[in-house]
Amino acid sequence: MRLVTRLLSLLLACLLVGLQPACATPRTAQPVTAPKVIFFDVNETLLDLESMRQSVGAALGGRQELLPLWFSTMLHYSLVETVTGSYHDFGAVGTAALMMVAENNGIALSQEQARAAIVKPLLALPAHPDVREGLRALKEQGYTLVTLTNSSHRAVQTQLENAGLTGFFTRNLSIEDIQVYKPDLRAYRWAAEQMGVKPEDAVLVAAHGWDVAGAKAAGFQAIFVARPGQSLYPLAAAPDQVVKDIQALAEVLGKRP
Repeated sequence: MRLVTRLLSLLLACLLVGLQPACATPRTAQPVTAPKVIFFDVNETLLDLESMRQSVGAALGGRQELLPLWFSTMLHYSLVETVTGSYHDFGAVGTAALMMVAENNGIALSQEQARAAIVKPLLALPAHPDVREGLRALKEQGYTLVTLTNSSHRAVQTQLENAGLTGFFTRNLSIEDIQVYKPDLRAYRWAAEQMGVKPEDAVLVAAHGWDVAGAKAAGFQAIFVARPGQSLYPLAAAPDQVVKDIQALAEVLGKRP
């Protein structure tokens, strides 16, 4: 029961990201200590989702403004999968979520059309302009870089290859191995175990308030990348640092002892 309650709380955090109650003040962030491993979220943190607007918008009858709703619905139901002890890969959840958004907005969309609008474009996302130089600088500083994603192994490998980022990472970790989606705390603790580090010796870098909330609750340090349209959940622990992009991240961590 406590596990279900915790997961439902995290689900609510995801749904409320960006809402800023007047009485809510994030806890003060602490300075980042030099991590042994830097874990990176992939979609939106490293890869730019803007190129998906055309395919998803076309599938939704030209309603490109529904893309954020689709993404949040996909996240919502990935957590439903975890809470209920079920598992389908992120692509399947994303397809189902797109069909739900279409139905709720009176748009006719088949499963085949939904999958075509998501899977191929998602695998071909470009890196944000700041990513390669930022990752290169972090590697030169001696950091161990690892991806930690809700996408499947096959998907993230293809994404990184197509974006030209494979050479920067020591490992690519997918929750597919444990079939528990972030921000469940088990996902972060499992990742730390895989790399042989304590949670406090790791940092998660993410552009999503829900991911930062999960990492902090699991004992990680966390750095929020303030991509356009993203914000922190004000009732969760504050990240240890906020940066505008990955190049700024490299500058921040390059100054750590």
